Amino acid sequence: MDLTALYKLSCGLYVITTVDGGRGVGCVVNTVTQVTAEPVQVMVAINKENFTAGAVQRSGRFAVSVLTESAPMELIGRFGFRSSKDEDKFEGLRAVEFKALPCPAEHVNAVLVCKVKETVDAGTHLLFIAEVEDAETLSKEPSMTYAYYHQVKNGLTPPKASSYQAAAPAPAATRWQCSVCGYIYEGEELPAGFTCPVCKQGAEVFKKI
Repeated sequence: MDLTALYKLSCGLYVITTVDGGRGVGCVVNTVTQVTAEPVQVMVAINKENFTAGAVQRSGRFAVSVLTESAPMELIGRFGFRSSKDEDKFEGLRAVEFKALPCPAEHVNAVLVCKVKETVDAGTHLLFIAEVEDAETLSKEPSMTYAYYHQVKNGLTPPKASSYQAAAPAPAATRWQCSVCGYIYEGEELPAGFTCPVCKQGAEVFKKI
């Protein structure tokens, strides 16, 4: 089976947020799809191991923030390669609220506020089918597609993503790979005090490849 055929499917990059225990939590996904027009409903897939999946189950509501091409890797790394179980992802981040749900205030061109109607167990992931309660367009900046994330941002796919595939073997060169998020640094040695630009881990988690 040629799994690269799945790369032809059009996907975006989104931050899913909700409130759990009085605090904002969230994660990055690449699977948000409109499934009906009347009523307006979307489907979101979130890995069961993501803290956000359980939080959405508990709250019954979530917001979808559509990331733009200008979204920096720090923002993607904050929501995509760290866990809300261990840290406050909104700490130090400029945020806004839509219908009492926190969302990133920058690098987002639209927000959907959704109420869960049905949850489907899809094995490794939960599929949340939700009715869109409110929606707002914030800018005309192009949405970041998954292809743009990989080809222009040189982004990696976290293992919990629904589209994850193991990376191809690296070419024969001096490279250092983060054992937490998979980020690769090219160079003979890691710079002094180096931290991963995606997951913010120190040089000690990097392995030479």
